[in-house]
Parts: sequence; structure tokens; C-alpha cells
Amino acid sequence: MAPSPRPRPRPGPTPPEKDRTRTIVRTVGEVLITLGMVVLLFVIYEVYITDLISAGKQREATAQLDDRWHEQDTAEAQRSDHFEGLGEGDGFAKMYIPAFGADYQFTIVEGTTAESLEVGPGHYTDTAYPGQPGNFSVAGHRVGKGAPFNDINLIQSCDAIVVETQHSWFVYRMVPLEEEKAGWAEGKGKDPRCKGVEPLGGPYEALVGQEIVLPTNGGVIAPVPHNPDVTLSSGEMASLMTLTTCHPRFSDKERLIVHAVLTDQWAKDPSKPDERPVELEETG
Repeated sequence: MAPSPRPRPRPGPTPPEKDRTRTIVRTVGEVLITLGMVVLLFVIYEVYITDLISAGKQREATAQLDDRWHEQDTAEAQRSDHFEGLGEGDGFAKMYIPAFGADYQFTIVEGTTAESLEVGPGHYTDTAYPGQPGNFSVAGHRVGKGAPFNDINLIQSCDAIVVETQHSWFVYRMVPLEEEKAGWAEGKGKDPRCKGVEPLGGPYEALVGQEIVLPTNGGVIAPVPHNPDVTLSSGEMASLMTLTTCHPRFSDKERLIVHAVLTDQWAKDPSKPDERPVELEETG
């Protein structure tokens, strides 16, 4: 008769110390997973959901601007642009950057409050308006909320920034980068697109096409950038456009600045409502 097998010994109870360690590890892991999900949802909201919300607000602002232009065209005998009476968030112009493609278009609104910038690029209210001597300055988000200035670091010297108002077209072009100033006339300045673009001297000596500054540097949107204390007559003043946005992406640590100079402008022809400037064809 075969001997009966010995019963296997039963494992003893898990030591309390090991139980506590497992519980802590499991709890920490669950917390990290939860935090990761929260961060992921926040990023999705900031990058994608706010884009959708802002796109709707931008469409509404553009439709309202088109309606207002049509109504005023019908009522006004004089065809000249007026910017008085604009309220915070009111659309008053359209901006195109042809190098970003034929579909790049944003309505510019008055003001740079958080609410205004959720609609689109916002005009610094104490700066010049399109075509005026001084510095027409516009801020925009780089990530989320429509991100109109997501790629402005890709603008190159002489690239056009076209601004449309009710009665006029204005063409600004980015001024030379710091490293392009020397030999500009013999180098890139020969490009036909660079007509009217050159390094500016005198009080504009520090002006460059792109720069990165601290958020506290408000001098970049002064009538004479970097020289806010300089006072010039309108005849002595250049007509500039400045774009500002956060830098780097997903951070407000610094500001990325683009400076452009007015190189062309003309009044719209009422008999040719569909006529558009040739600069809009300079797509990338």
C-alpha cells in the first residue's frame, strides 16, 4: 500500500510590513494615474476645446464686421476709415499672412483683455491703427484659443502681413533680422518683394524683424520701438506693425516679437468689390 502524500504546508500570513508597502505603492500609482489623466484632459481642453470655442467666436466677429461694413458702405458718402468709438472686443480689420497659406485670415478686435483674445488677435488700444504713423501693435495667442500667432516665428524678412479695413488695404513687410542688416542692399534687399524694406536708422536703429523679450518690456510696442521716450512728428515717424505672442509655446515666460514696416497701401475701388491685392498670392 502506497504511502499517502504529505500535505503541502500552507503559507503563513503576509507580514503587516509587506501589506503596508503594497498599499502605499498601489495608492501612489493610482494617484499618479489620476493626476496624469487630469493633466491630459487639461491639455486637450487648452489646445483643442478652446480652439473650437474661439473659432466660433471668430466666425461671429467676422460676420458682424462684414455686416457693419456693408451697412456703413450703404450709408456713408465719404470712403475713409474711422476707428473712433470702438469698444473692447469690437472687430475693425482683417489680417492675412500669405506665407501661411491662402486660408490664413483673422478678424482683429479692439483690446487685449483675456475675453478679447479669445475671439482673435487683439489691438493694443494705446497704439496706432492700420496705416497710421506709429506702431500698430497686435497681440495673439500661440497655443489654444484659436492660436492665431502659433507660427509667427516662421515669418521671414520681407514676408507680407496684409491688413484690410473697410475702405483700404495695407501691406506691411517684416523688417530685416539682426544678422541680415549688414549687406542688406547687396543681399536679400535685392529681392523684388523687399522693395520698401531696409534697416532703419536714427531712433529706429534697434529695430529688427524678430526678437524675444521679457513680458515687462513694453517698449517693443512704443511708437518708436525700444525708445518710448522719443517723440517724433507724424512726418518723421515710420508706420510700423508689431505682433506679440508668448514664448516659448505653452509658457508665458517671454514674448516673441515680430516687427514690420508699411510698404504699400491703397483705397478699395467700390466698382471692383472683389479686387484683392496681389500680395495675397504670395502663399508659402
